[in-house]
Amino acid sequence: MTENGTVLIDVPREAGATPSLLSVEPVDPDRDAAVVQAWLAHPASSWWEMGHLDVDAVRAYLAGVQADPAQAAWLGRHDGEPCFLAETYDPGAVLLTDVWPAEPGDVGMHLLVAPPPADGRVHGLTSAVMRTVVEHCRDALGARRVVVEPDVRNTAVHAKNAEVGFRVLREVDVDGKRALLSVLDTDRIGVPDDDGPAAHLRPEHLDVAERHVVAKAIAEFTHERLIAPVADGDGWRLAAGPSTYRFRARLHALEHWSIDEASLTRTRDGDAVPLGAQDLVLELRDLLGIPDELLGTYLEEIASTLASAAAKHRRGGPSAAQLARGRADAVAAFQATEAAMTEGHPAFVASNGRIGFGLDEYRAYAPESGRTFRYRWLAARREHTHLALAADRTEDAHWAAELPAATVHGFRQTLERRGLDPDDYVWLPVHPWQWQHRIAVTFAPDLGRQDLVDLGEGPDEYQPQQSIRTAFDRTDPTRSYVKTALAVQNMGFLRGMSPAYMRNTPAVNDWVAGIVSADPTLRSAGFEVLREHAAIGYTGDAYHRVDVSSPQRKMLAALWRESPVPRLSDGEQLMTMAALLHRDASGAAVASALVARSGLPADEWVRRYLDAYLLPVVHCLTVHDLAFMPHGENLVLVLRDGVVVRAVMKDIGEEVAVLAPVAVPAGIERIVHPVDDDEAALAVFTDVFDGVLRFVAAILDDDGVLPESRFWELVGACIDRHAAAHPDRRRPLDLRAPTFEHSCLNRLQLRNTLSMVDLADQSSSLIRAGSMPNPVARA
Repeated sequence: MTENGTVLIDVPREAGATPSLLSVEPVDPDRDAAVVQAWLAHPASSWWEMGHLDVDAVRAYLAGVQADPAQAAWLGRHDGEPCFLAETYDPGAVLLTDVWPAEPGDVGMHLLVAPPPADGRVHGLTSAVMRTVVEHCRDALGARRVVVEPDVRNTAVHAKNAEVGFRVLREVDVDGKRALLSVLDTDRIGVPDDDGPAAHLRPEHLDVAERHVVAKAIAEFTHERLIAPVADGDGWRLAAGPSTYRFRARLHALEHWSIDEASLTRTRDGDAVPLGAQDLVLELRDLLGIPDELLGTYLEEIASTLASAAAKHRRGGPSAAQLARGRADAVAAFQATEAAMTEGHPAFVASNGRIGFGLDEYRAYAPESGRTFRYRWLAARREHTHLALAADRTEDAHWAAELPAATVHGFRQTLERRGLDPDDYVWLPVHPWQWQHRIAVTFAPDLGRQDLVDLGEGPDEYQPQQSIRTAFDRTDPTRSYVKTALAVQNMGFLRGMSPAYMRNTPAVNDWVAGIVSADPTLRSAGFEVLREHAAIGYTGDAYHRVDVSSPQRKMLAALWRESPVPRLSDGEQLMTMAALLHRDASGAAVASALVARSGLPADEWVRRYLDAYLLPVVHCLTVHDLAFMPHGENLVLVLRDGVVVRAVMKDIGEEVAVLAPVAVPAGIERIVHPVDDDEAALAVFTDVFDGVLRFVAAILDDDGVLPESRFWELVGACIDRHAAAHPDRRRPLDLRAPTFEHSCLNRLQLRNTLSMVDLADQSSSLIRAGSMPNPVARA
């Protein structure tokens, strides 16, 4: 490239011809508007969506770009003739401010190549133009990285991007489109990226994943008193079989360890050896107590968790500050946060098993992919199927709310073409993985006798959520979440759904929602539940004619859960509570970023969060004997300007419990599980203190935002405020007792990684490891 931006390119020509020349120069809006307008008006330029502009409008557009210090427009010439338009921009200030954690040396780029002339295109020209532009970004603009965001449907430009060396990161919502965010390191121009399904399984990604999972395993196994590191100088040492691990860590309340991952080393016979999560499990095998016949399964879940962590490292994500800031499109921000989470469950070491997903299926259906899919729909013979509805929902109204009328009409036509009566069937959504791997095989006889009829894909695009069986409707966000059986092995369970549970799920939700909505304390806190207001299960298969429970009996069921979107007010933001425990690629925490964004003192921010989350959970337990599963994935936080204003609970039907012999409506008695006061209190001690707040407290303390001693003072004050306001509460549990039983989650999975608890009798499944000092114990 010459100093004025002229480039020699090797475009095939007749023998003896001189090489072609490409040059780049700043756009002159007055001079170039007409030619650019003609390019934009051509059908080949439809992706720019500017074909409707006249010359004056294009001139004004180009002038606006040139006047913006964060943007620039460039005209490219081929042998002196206008050939392409390039735009460059600062992605930290323009367009990608919500999705790209910009660093100095990052340049965003758009490219418009002139439509081919009537006498035919020049072979190789588009590739040469692409290379010219990225070299211009490097040489003239000093770019270290070039980032692009083409429409996901624009496969032609994806191919050109890949050819010059761009690597695909993830799908994002940008400027009203679904875009394929991609990046090019300018020291690798012209080196095509290996963007195959296994591109994340390279050392630069997997080594990071191994380090993280090993650190988490040491921290959580120590927390559960399975292992015991010993002090070693200014750090800690763990002997594990032939290996010795050394690291630095900060110790917090509830025996929580914040391990400095960068400090973690492993030696064997004095020699440094690589970190390996599976190696650590094998070295600690006797201490962990994994049954011999299940060791392979647990190691496989560890391997899958590593693969997921490596893929998350490769694709990157928004910064903590970007997630905390949100964006004008509240739905896009909500789902961007959902896809950005990297940890899975904060306590479980093998937290992203998903055994059954292949590489392509992982990219299509894992929550962190951020992609969308369409459900497969079946017609299920009504006599073998039970559709349960909330009290305020009729069948006709349900389908009208969840499916376009044209889709239902098409379903009916499909049945009529087969000579079947549509009124004899109901509609049942099935995850595409489940259809491919389970329904079309395991239920082949049911399909053959037309008790089940394949209706094809539905029209709506759904995005998978952190709770992997659940998906959010991106086509119409006011429609319900859909949750379906998904028979992959993940975190201690095969993720099926019971048709028997579905029969009374809406009734359970109606009853719980009635209690919540009628309670003045909960109304004052803004606490709500998202009702599962419809559920369906198919039982016409052979497996339901056998008296022995089997996984096959939980493969054909679904439910519909209310969306939180219609409940939003202007200026409010939705965020999964799991985000409070998330750190971005640079180590910045969303919780700390929210405090900074709010402008409030940290203790005031925490007080409001606890009033929205902890207080309602304590109230439901002590006033109504009602226990939820209030972990990060099951809470949706509503924020305004970074401050939590209220919380919304979900996943009611399968996980709510009444912990006293309380009268409930006929048909939902399965949720009544009376326990003594000590066990009832674990609904706060284990699920809230140990499962959520110990992580939040440590993050804020480690970041220097709020000392953990002050955090736990605020927790105690919240509990005291509730007790003072409700002296007549039905179950005055002592949540400020000196200690509580230490109920351990990983021990459950290590004992039986296939089915870690009996969902019908979870109390008997608990494993305790002595008592834990209560961080809010009375002085």
